[in-house]
Amino acid sequence: MIEALIKPVARILDKFIVDKDLKEKLEHEIKLEIQKANIAQIDVNKAEALHRTVFVAGWRPFIGWTCGLALAYHFILQPIIVFTMSVNGLDYDLPEFDMGSLMTIVLGLLGLGGMRSFEKLKGLTK
Repeated sequence: MIEALIKPVARILDKFIVDKDLKEKLEHEIKLEIQKANIAQIDVNKAEALHRTVFVAGWRPFIGWTCGLALAYHFILQPIIVFTMSVNGLDYDLPEFDMGSLMTIVLGLLGLGGMRSFEKLKGLTK
């Protein structure tokens, strides 16, 4: 997965950096930073897993649970409800989410979690 993230950066480095050794050093440093961010996220996941409540107080888990419930409704519950209603001869329009907006929030939440982990790893937060 790291290689998939590095390839676009490597193409940019190819355009601007002629020295092969310097380019390889920069690619290596980028890989290390990605790995550090992943390790920091794992540490955050461990800390959250140790918390005594399921929801773990705060805004991030609330948004996560809300998005998770919306995704569960959209991909699991709504199709089952529509199927059950059609089998029973009922015709009713169920509400649908704007998945573009929902995915923007989910992906933003995931990215913010990674950035928060990176900040903690670098000691930028209290």
